[in-house]
Amino acid sequence: MTPAPVGLRCPEHSGKPQGVRKVTAAAERAATARGRRPYPVTIALIAANVGVFLAELALGGTVDGTGNWIYTHGALFARAVYANGAPAGVANGEWWRLMSAAFLHYGFIHLGLNMLALYWFGPLLERLVGSLRFLLLYLASGLAGSAGALWVSPNDITVGASGAIFGILGALLVLEQRKMISSGGQILVLIVLNLLLSATLPGISIGGHLGGLVAGIVCMILYLEFRRSTALCVAAAVVIGAASVGVAYAVI
Repeated sequence: MTPAPVGLRCPEHSGKPQGVRKVTAAAERAATARGRRPYPVTIALIAANVGVFLAELALGGTVDGTGNWIYTHGALFARAVYANGAPAGVANGEWWRLMSAAFLHYGFIHLGLNMLALYWFGPLLERLVGSLRFLLLYLASGLAGSAGALWVSPNDITVGASGAIFGILGALLVLEQRKMISSGGQILVLIVLNLLLSATLPGISIGGHLGGLVAGIVCMILYLEFRRSTALCVAAAVVIGAASVGVAYAVI
């Protein structure tokens, strides 16, 4: 991939041959454009997810990160009751579960796969749209993933950053369709394969993945429409997040 003014292009579409020194210099400039830590939001999100999982383990329960206070009060589901008989769930006023569930994971493999995907795709999108817009898209997609999960399976327990990560993939798909980046169709293939796995394997929230994907696509379309105004881009992400909360409460 070759850094270009409009994103990343493969050599065949970059318009002219790229010497090793030229490509290396461009990549170094892109990597240091925001200082020594060019992707602060991606780094912070990975740290937050890993930190929450370690905190769960420290509080006891199982090695999968369940059976502790954080998991009990943060996992996503519509309605249930605590051991003491008190009502629990989003439908019973625990609205924070719509967001907290996106920072919880079921086991090391679940956490590792999601963080690997965030490590791969997060820096690219953060560099292209900026840290603030990237963060807002991630959070809005996480909320939309929770809304989708509640729509499809309201009484199942759902955790994981997959909805937000599908939002990142949806945003990158839009950028590729607009010819701003080029992956040779790999982003679309990755999305389709993961959706097929979501639909066929047990224990995977297809609603959460679809919700995050739709939010990422819509958010990126609006980002491109309002790209000259940070305020309008922020407003677009906030509206998507608020609409996701509204959908979640409308379907439970």
